Amino acid sequence: MPGPPRPPAAIPPDATRSRRDARAVAAWLLAIAGLIWAMVVIGGATRLTGSGLSIMEWAPLAGTLPPLSEAEWRRLYELYQTIPQYELVNQGFGLEGFKEIFWLEWIHRFWGRLIGLAYAGGLAWFWLRGRIPAGFKPRLLLLLALGGLQGAVGWFMVASGFEADRTAVSPYRLVVHLGLALGLYAAVLWTALSLLRPVPATQPGPAPVIASLRRQVKATAWLLVAAMLAGGFVAGIRAGLAYNSFPLMEGRLVPEGYWRLDPWWQNLTLNIPAVQFNHRLLATLAGLAAIGAGLAAWRRLPAGPARRACLGLAAAFGLQYALGVATLLLVVPAWLGTLHQGCAVLALTAALLALHRLRDPGRAAAWRTAPGAA
Repeated sequence: MPGPPRPPAAIPPDATRSRRDARAVAAWLLAIAGLIWAMVVIGGATRLTGSGLSIMEWAPLAGTLPPLSEAEWRRLYELYQTIPQYELVNQGFGLEGFKEIFWLEWIHRFWGRLIGLAYAGGLAWFWLRGRIPAGFKPRLLLLLALGGLQGAVGWFMVASGFEADRTAVSPYRLVVHLGLALGLYAAVLWTALSLLRPVPATQPGPAPVIASLRRQVKATAWLLVAAMLAGGFVAGIRAGLAYNSFPLMEGRLVPEGYWRLDPWWQNLTLNIPAVQFNHRLLATLAGLAAIGAGLAAWRRLPAGPARRACLGLAAAFGLQYALGVATLLLVVPAWLGTLHQGCAVLALTAALLALHRLRDPGRAAAWRTAPGAA
């Protein structure tokens, strides 16, 4: 006769502690990712309201506090009066008008400081207590460096708006600032997900199906990033205030004047009809790719997290696309443009979640066991 069933093997205390530490670090990183998401939204509102040039001093420590006296308010206002944006856009709007744009930029910068403090403080806390999982210290240090670089790039962008005849920042620097923010967000989120689920337990479906879906989702993610960066140029030259119809642009699929600038490459970044058309085209291609991935997952994957992630990706893109069309047709109201930018990060999040669910277990395991994996 078979004997009584054996009790399950006890989990070693070290393994239990390691999992607990990984979950704690992941929770901290998810909180940081949420702060970065909010920062992207605040940055969009700052840009749409023309508030970004209201603070003309780079003071990482002293700038933490807002003006505390009427004399300080007047000093900052007089400083703002020396730049082209005041002369050409806001001349005569008074100290109260200045305060309205000042506060949003101050919140934007304060939020950046908050992210830096939360990240550096959390990293030091986990590091000193020996709670960072093996292999993740180099990556976490790299993310800290990228966060510091993002602050420097932010000031580099703002400083471009003080140049003669400029009333806004350089669109090129704006896109660099946006791209770095998105890259930082993606890296923080992916690291948190990898800590929560380091190696997939099983393949979530037939290997050929998963490989095909993974390629689709990767294409969707890259198209989304391209559309978001193209949107940065739309914002940088205010291209959204023209061609406020959909799907045609003044009755044409490809707008007149698409190649009117010389050299040709400037049309991709400085020509309003070309920039807006490119943004529409990339967003449409990304949306179609997302819907295709969702439909393929629905038909070919069993019910489970991977299929839900792909369906969530399609839903997020549908919402983002609808918000983009509404923003265009309503001639870019600040609240809707801000929502559109925030929802773009939602779509990026959905793409990363889907990619993480579709990882190959063998490759993920090899990455985790590689010497010095970060």
